[in-house]
Amino acid sequence: MAGGIQGFNKKIIDEFRANQGKVGGQFDGMPLLLLTTKGAKSGATRTNPLAYLRDGDRYVIIASYAGAPKNPPWYHNLVADPNVRVELGGQSFDARAEVVKEPERSALYQKVEAAMPVFSEYKRKTQRVIPVIALRRTGA
Repeated sequence: MAGGIQGFNKKIIDEFRANQGKVGGQFDGMPLLLLTTKGAKSGATRTNPLAYLRDGDRYVIIASYAGAPKNPPWYHNLVADPNVRVELGGQSFDARAEVVKEPERSALYQKVEAAMPVFSEYKRKTQRVIPVIALRRTGA
């Protein structure tokens, strides 16, 4: 399955980069960013397309893994090293990831659900508390 997910993600990433952050198909109209983390074990960089919600000067992402029983690998990577790279539209910048604590976590998750109802389905599919991560631009 990992090969399937990686192949699927590669197509989205290629389309994202070719079209200044615009992607069609099931993600048409959904705000997407590309998150690049460093592998906690391998040290290799990994890029994942993720839906996001703008919250002031932060970009909020959800470690839903489509409602899987465990957190996605990229979540473990950013916990190990919160310094990440973000691609958004035609720009790319360094950011710092922060796992949001309660009660703000629940409030932000509800905002994301209101904007993108698929996240309600993900929440119903799993027993775990789905992490919410805030990305804040670093540097100039």
